[in-house]
This record gives sequence, structure tokens and C-alpha cells, in this order.
Amino acid sequence: MTVATGVFIALTVVSIWLHVRRERKAERRAARAPHRCRRCRATVAAGAATCPRCGVPQQAFELMSAPAAGPAVEADDAPLRAHVRTDVCVGCGACAAACPEDGALTMRGKLAVIDADRCKGHGECATACPVGAIAMARGAAVNRVVVPLLDAHFQTNVSGLYIVGELGGRGLIKNAVNEGKIAIEHVHAVRRKAAARSVGRRTDPEDVLDVIIVGGGPAGLSAGLQAVRAGLRYVVLEQGTLADSVRKYPRHKLLLAEPVSIPLYGDLWVADASKEALLQVWESAVKRAGLRVITGHRVDAVQRADHDTFVVQTSDGAAHRAHCVVLAMGRRGTPRRLGVPGEDSARVVYDIAEMSDFKGRRILVVGGGDSAIESVVGLANQQGTTVTLSYRGESFDRAKPRNLQKLQAAQSSGRVTIVLRSQVREIRDDVVVLDVAGESRILPVDDVIVRIGGNPPQGLLDRIGVKMVEKELGLPAAEALGA
Repeated sequence: MTVATGVFIALTVVSIWLHVRRERKAERRAARAPHRCRRCRATVAAGAATCPRCGVPQQAFELMSAPAAGPAVEADDAPLRAHVRTDVCVGCGACAAACPEDGALTMRGKLAVIDADRCKGHGECATACPVGAIAMARGAAVNRVVVPLLDAHFQTNVSGLYIVGELGGRGLIKNAVNEGKIAIEHVHAVRRKAAARSVGRRTDPEDVLDVIIVGGGPAGLSAGLQAVRAGLRYVVLEQGTLADSVRKYPRHKLLLAEPVSIPLYGDLWVADASKEALLQVWESAVKRAGLRVITGHRVDAVQRADHDTFVVQTSDGAAHRAHCVVLAMGRRGTPRRLGVPGEDSARVVYDIAEMSDFKGRRILVVGGGDSAIESVVGLANQQGTTVTLSYRGESFDRAKPRNLQKLQAAQSSGRVTIVLRSQVREIRDDVVVLDVAGESRILPVDDVIVRIGGNPPQGLLDRIGVKMVEKELGLPAAEALGA
């Protein structure tokens, strides 16, 4: 390499560093300056938690306000650095343990965070990540998520279709509650205007509702309660049981560090509470409001009947009609079930949001694909956790070679026990009954994690035409999303 080439490379690196530094200073100045509420356009003072006019928590708009990812961060002459997919990270800490640079990658709460100034682009973190949440790319390392394109009312590009909660990219309960309420407030305003325009005209058929709410978790129940308050004609469709997403919530403790206003219930402030305590609150609010929830009805399709009406088709063959639809589903869709006694236990979950919550527990993971193996590897990284993997096959033929290497390493170190040719026959209070090659085996467990596939909702969004966008999140928004 010539001196001129070396000087050119050095100047290029310095130029990129200065550009990133200027952008960060601009972001800090913007954070300190007053801004306008995305919902009502009122001026909000710097640092204010809620809008003084409409009262909406400003944190609700952090994700939609984040800039879209652009090609500029992929410059070929920029240094190689790690990028974290915040919506994929499960907080297992394997990346931080593997990073050779002190302070370059740390865990903040349950989220892996890259220090762009200290990251040297070694790539060990990406190799160690069991869920593929880290990629190496050139340019300013940021947290990235792929989410639906939403406006300030959580309405998609499809008029009348709203997305709230985890499916929209923000799974925290306080965010989900706020988003469900905001969406229904907008539905109410839209339907009120439509009613004013139709005075003297033919009224809607009785079977056409104002809104259909899909999902009975925190976002869906909040939306439903707000619909009751607003006097809307509605129904809540839930594929499982009432508040199934709370009952099956993978976190053992739910921290609400600030009050959350639940429609028709009031302020909820639960510090260091269990999911059972939160479920009691939901059930009390639902009972008090007489909320109409149809359980055991999986939504298979959402289609336009005309410019002003949707048809929502469910697993029992029914077709529900409404002017608006609020999707409050999980991002991972409908998981496949084992179909065995005891599967409805609160100890059975189908996904993992925070692996550290399983620290020190006895875990059985069921499945033989990449998702099951990635869960096992991440759980094995938690202090004091014992992990058993049950798979009905004789080998992991469908898994990626990289995942197999990690699984074998965890097994060799004694952190994981693999039971092939096995199937779960029954889940009891503190044990699981396995059929292992025709013989019954009793396995003491605290939790059972079922990872045998499912039907994700992305296909449903694609069919109805919902646009997706990749967002770049700064640290405050990233922590709000995944911490």
C-alpha cells in the first residue's frame, strides 16, 4: 500500500467518524429541544413524558419516529462493526461473553448494546449469538428492526387497519396498553365522522361492526376496553384463552416502573409483580366492563370486502365484518401445540423473550429445528440453568451446521442433555412424562418450552398489503423496545 493510499484511507475514516459524531450531537440537541406531539401536534416540552393537550405518553411514538434505514450506513470504506436486531435479541448475554473488546458490547437490561467507538468488528458476537440477532456491517452501528409502517394513530398504509403491541414491534406491556387505547380513540373519531356524513342515509347492517380486535393480550384487551368506553360495536377475537399472551408470558416478573392507565379500570402501577397478579387485574377489568371476547377463534385471513369494510375469517369458518380492524397479535403467530395433557399449564411457553428469566431453573425444550436449538444454546448460557432437549427424530437433519456446532459444544460441556427419539406424553405439576424409544421416563422440570414451529402472521400482513420498513433506533428507543 502506497503512502497516498494510506493517507486517503485515514482521511476517509476520519471523515466518517466526524459525520457520525455530528449526527449524534444533532440527536442529543433534538432530544433537549421541545417537539410536537405526533398525535395532536401540540408543543411538548423537552423531557416531558406526556403531551399536555391529549395526554398521550410520548414514548408511544419513539419507534414510529425513528428514521428508516438507508444505504449510507453500508459504505464500503467504512469500518466493519456489529449491528443488533433489537426485535430478535433475547438477552441471553452470549454475545457479551464472547466479545474480546472490553466495553464494546454490554447488556443493558435485557438488550445487547453496541458501543460504536469500541467495536472493532471482530465478529465473535455474531458467531456466539444463538438467535442470529447480530450481523456485521460497515458504517455506523445502530439497532435495527423491521416493523409495519404506521402513522401516529397506529394505522397502517391500509386505511382502517391498525397494528398495536408486539406485532408492531414493541412488546412491553405499558407500550401495548397505550397503543391499543390510542388506536381505538382514532377508530372512534373516524366512525363518528362517518356517522355524521351518513345522516339520513341507509344504516349499516347489524352484522357490520365498527371494529374487530384480533388478540386478547394487553394491547387487545386495552383496545377492547376502550371500545366499550367509546360505545363502539366491537368484538375481540382470541385464538387461545382470555389474556393467553399474559398467562403464557415468558417473563417470570413484569416490571411496570410507571403507572399505566387501563381503560375502565384506572391507573395500574405494579412494581416487581408476577404475571399472575397482572392477569387478575385484566380479568377484573374485563368482568367489570362486560368485555365481549370470543376465545378459541384463530384469525386465518383479513380481507377487504369493499372500500369501507373488512371481512375477518376465523378457524371455525365464521366471517366477521367490520369497518376497522385492530391487529393486536404476537409477532410469532400461532404456535403448533403438543396436544398432550397438561399443556395448558402456565409453565408451558412457546417462545422466549428474556432468557435470563430462566436462570437457575430446570428447563425442557421440545423440538429439533433451529429455533429449538437456538433456545437451548441461549438457555444453557444462563447461570445455574439445566437444559434438556427432547426431539422425536434420530438426528437434527434440519438444523444449520453453525447451530449444531454450538449444541454439540454445550452438550460436551455438560450444560445440555439431549434425548432423541422422545416425545412428551404428559405435563404434570413438577415433572414431564417422556416416551423415549417406547419406554416411559419421568423428568423433573420447572418450565417447558415448545419450539415445534407455527404459522407466523407475516403472510397475513403481506396478503392485505401492509408495508414494512426497516428502522434505525438510537439507544433510548432501543431500550424502550427491548429492555
